[in-house]
Amino acid sequence: MAGSNKSAQSLLPGTLELLVLRVIEDEPLHGYAVMKRIRETSGEAIVVEEGSLYPALHRMVRHGWLKTTEGRSESNRRAIFYKLSPEGRRVLKQKRADWTTFAEAMRLVIGDGRAQA
Repeated sequence: MAGSNKSAQSLLPGTLELLVLRVIEDEPLHGYAVMKRIRETSGEAIVVEEGSLYPALHRMVRHGWLKTTEGRSESNRRAIFYKLSPEGRRVLKQKRADWTTFAEAMRLVIGDGRAQA
C-alpha cells in the first residue's frame, strides 16, 4: 500500500492509544518495537512516528494504563518496556468495544459503495 500510509497525526482521536494498548496486550514492548509492531500488523498502512508515539506512551503511563520496566532491546540497548496495567486492560476493553461500535456504524453508513435501492 505504498503512498497510502496513515501517520499517527491522521488517525482518529483515541486511535493511537487503542493501537498501542492492543500491541502491548500480549507482551511488554519498548517504544521502537511498538512502532514496528503497529506498522507490520497493519500491513505497512499505519506508520506511527516517534514524535507521536512517545508522548502517547508517557500520557498512558501518567493515566496509569501502562507500567514501565527497564530492560535490554533485541540489539542489547537499554530500553524502557511498557506493559498493560489492570487499568490499561480495562481501558483497552472499553476502547475496543467503542471502536467496534463505531466501525459497524461507519459500515452501515458507507456500505460497500453501491447505491442503496
